[in-house]
Amino acid sequence: MFLHRLYVRIWLAVILAVIVLTLLAGWAWRMTSEPPLREVVVRNEYGEVIGNGRARLSRPPPMPGLGMGDGPADNKDDNADGPDENRPGRFGRGPEFLVRMQDGQTIHLHLPRPPNSSFRAPFGFGWTLALVALAVALGTYPIIRRLTRRLESLQHGVERWGSGDLSARVAMQGDDEVGFLASRFNHAAEQIETLVRSRDTLLASQKSLLANASHELRSPLARIRMGLELMGSSPSPAFKQEISRNISELDQLIEEILLASRLDAKEADLGTIEQVELIGLAAEECARNQAQLDVEAAELAVPGVAKLLRRAVHNLLENARRYGAGEVRLVLRQDGDWAVLQVCDAGPGVPPEQQERIFEPFYRLPGASEREGGVGLGLALVKSIAERHGGNVKCSNRPEGGACFEIRLPMRKG
Repeated sequence: MFLHRLYVRIWLAVILAVIVLTLLAGWAWRMTSEPPLREVVVRNEYGEVIGNGRARLSRPPPMPGLGMGDGPADNKDDNADGPDENRPGRFGRGPEFLVRMQDGQTIHLHLPRPPNSSFRAPFGFGWTLALVALAVALGTYPIIRRLTRRLESLQHGVERWGSGDLSARVAMQGDDEVGFLASRFNHAAEQIETLVRSRDTLLASQKSLLANASHELRSPLARIRMGLELMGSSPSPAFKQEISRNISELDQLIEEILLASRLDAKEADLGTIEQVELIGLAAEECARNQAQLDVEAAELAVPGVAKLLRRAVHNLLENARRYGAGEVRLVLRQDGDWAVLQVCDAGPGVPPEQQERIFEPFYRLPGASEREGGVGLGLALVKSIAERHGGNVKCSNRPEGGACFEIRLPMRKG
């Protein structure tokens, strides 16, 4: 189990590589070094051999106080017969030779070596190699362990994320491959967490939409059923008008529910994106809803889907006509790279604490009755359409009274 750890295997691999490298270096050094001198050949200036001899056995330098070459023993050694290699050396370090010349003369040849370094392996070559290996092991362990500790941190982060903790992230340390891997994992985990949350939000929105739609659909259906039950053989015109109004309300509700569900699906194709001229579009909708149009720009075009933008303008004008009082005004202007569309009414306004909630699906202000029409999807559709085009919508109250809804749309495709 211990050998299955990555840092242990890397550590052992480094130690083994150092040991093998040391052995190979020692073997190459021995193979390339020159062998010790064993024989000497003396030639004259014509290249003729005039003498040869073999090395004598080396021995430690002579003791102090004794002259080199003094004493009868030395003379005896020089003149004694016997194999040269069995005679000990006399002058310390370096090979020594007794050379027999062709004329019968014997000369002593000494090739002194420089003194050895004072350093000596304390326990021999094998123990020295073991000490080097131990030093390498102790020196490389912290480096290898630090590297693999980062890998273990990445492993623990992946395990936490895989177990369901989508908020799990790993610490990014260093600019090497491990740091890059950690950064890419964090980026991928963040994207997946965002997608999962978007999916959960979408599912919750769809469930809420279905629940609210089923509730809202019951009201016009119940009124139609009751009207049909009470309808006599000759219904009055007012009764027919009421039935027609309920059927229109039901048809509008179904249409808005379908459009809201398609807007929630971001990948849904809702139409061709083109340059939409807001001035002409707003003028047509103002004429249909008896609203006043104020234009503060010579030309105002935005990229988008024309039918969706027309639906957003229509919903704002209809909402202002339904809940406002008096004149409804639509203002178009340009603010930098943004097109600004404002629909203002002279009604009671919207309480500040409700100015965000009125854009929620099926939410209606307290006190709003079903006789006023609408089911609470109009402003939610306006918000979805604006966001689908890269813009936003907000609600505020006018100082002189009334509510003002503002849509901001980018004039360039982003």
